[in-house]
This record gives sequence, structure tokens and C-alpha cells, in this order.
Amino acid sequence: MNDTQVLSWLDVYLQRVEVTSQRSPYTVRNYKSDIGSFINWCGDLGHAPLSMTRSIFRAYLAFLNERGLARASIVRSLTTIHAFYRFLHTEGVTERDLLYGIVPPKIPRRLPKVLELNQIENLLDAPDADTPHGLRDRAILELLYSTGMRLSELVALNISDLDLPDSSARVFGKGKKERIVLFGSNALRTLQLYLQVARPQLISRKKKGTEALFLNRFGSRLSARHIQTTVKSYAQQTEIPFDVHPHLLRHSFATHLIDGGADIRTVQELLGHDSANTTQIYTHVSQSRQAGQSDETWGNFGKQAVERSRRIVQVQK
Repeated sequence: MNDTQVLSWLDVYLQRVEVTSQRSPYTVRNYKSDIGSFINWCGDLGHAPLSMTRSIFRAYLAFLNERGLARASIVRSLTTIHAFYRFLHTEGVTERDLLYGIVPPKIPRRLPKVLELNQIENLLDAPDADTPHGLRDRAILELLYSTGMRLSELVALNISDLDLPDSSARVFGKGKKERIVLFGSNALRTLQLYLQVARPQLISRKKKGTEALFLNRFGSRLSARHIQTTVKSYAQQTEIPFDVHPHLLRHSFATHLIDGGADIRTVQELLGHDSANTTQIYTHVSQSRQAGQSDETWGNFGKQAVERSRRIVQVQK
């Protein structure tokens, strides 16, 4: 079987994953990129993907490492490619799982970075709310931080997903699992202004019926790439001394809640994690931030995490 036939099976696999596993288009694109890069590497070196050996595959992992890929990215690539090989075996394309027994490299535990409250305040205040695009951008930043939702969840939001009287929104997370996220009073006010003032100015005459919440200058749904660039730009504008991306606001949301005394189960539910073990990382972040601080100083900070930041969701009713 040549590379063209392998790529045909890849198309079948990606369609199957999208339909049966309900993976997002973003995830499916990542799968296609990881597996496609591996197939191209095989072609460049004259390796047949369907005659793969574990030693050759380890050479590919070494190639990724030499390119400077993060260990987490290498593990993701290995997992994705191995799942494709299991599919090929299940479909009878190969007699066995050619990558059976491959062990992923261990990933060192790294605590996610978190923005301080004053950095959050400056970031959320950075967009010019007197312009339609600035008001839209402020609403985006407010929602990302106030709800802790994922970028993909924000991009997919429709107007019908909002419940403004309840200060909540319906989102669809990994595996299209539905959950309700809450947002604070500042996010609500900014969102209402965006819907009343800015969004009508962004809607194109040709696309007046669009349900998408956040629109670009052509009246179409805003892309994930655009939002990533927007967040990074405002972070640079406020002189935050490291790279800021939408997921960093999710990390900050969760950590600030725990700093302020929220229990791990509540934060797990708000983030949409299947397991509390995934959410547990934020308790370690909080403990790391507390290290070296006096009890009195940290006690004051914990209060400020809730009282000073009006944008943090009030989970205790």
C-alpha cells in the first residue's frame, strides 16, 4: 500500500473520529497535522508506514525532540499516531497493532502560569470600549476570565446559548459535553453593551441572521486564531512580561477561585473537568503562590481574590 492509500485511510479515520468520538474540528485538525507530518517524514526517508517498526518510530520521536518540540507535544503526537495504527489494525489493514508496546516519554510536572489580579484588571481594561471592536474585545476578555471557558467553547458561542438574567451561558466542551458556566456582574454589563451597541454595527447586511455571538469585521464568526492574537496584543499593550494566551485566563480563573476559598469540586464543575484529579493542579499552583508569604499576607490576598476582583464568579450562593 502506497502513501496515497495511507492518506485515504487517514481521511476515513478522521471522519470516523469526528462523528463517533464527537471531537471538535480543532482537535481533528491537530490529529491530521500530527499523523500527516509522520507520514511525510516516512516518505522523505523511504519508510513504509504500514511496515512500521518500533525502532523506526522511536527514530521519529527523536526527530521531533531534535526539532525542539516540547515533551508534551511529543507525547500528544505519539498518542495520536498510535490511535491511528490501532484503527488500521481494527479495520484489518494491518495484521497487528504495529506500535504496540511503545511507551511515551515522561512529562515533567509543570505548574501553569497565572496572572496576578492587577494584571487581570489591566488586561480587561485595555480594549477601547468606545469602539465596536474594542467593546467586543473587552466582552471576550471578560467572558474568558469570568467563566474559565476554553477558547473553542467561546468561539462556538451563539446568542441563544446566553441566559443574561441568570448571568450564565451554555457551552459545549470536549466530546461536546454540555455544561453551564457562570459570569460576574462586570462581564454581564460588558456583554449587554456589546449586544446592544457593538454587535449590531459588526453584522453584515448579508449575514443579519447569524447566531454567532462574537463577530469579525465581515459579520462572520470570529476565529480562534483571531482571539489568540487579540489576547496576546492586549497583554503586550499592558506590558505583561510573558506570553499570554486565552488558556492562561482559564488557569488564572481557577487558581483565583481556589485562592479565595472555593472548593475543588465546584471549580471542577465550572471548568468541565471529568475528574477532580485534573483540577487538582490548581491547588498546587495556589500552594506554590502561597509559599514564602506570611499567614496574614496570604489571608489578605485570599480575601482580595474575591473582594477586589468583582469579575470572579461568585460560586457560593
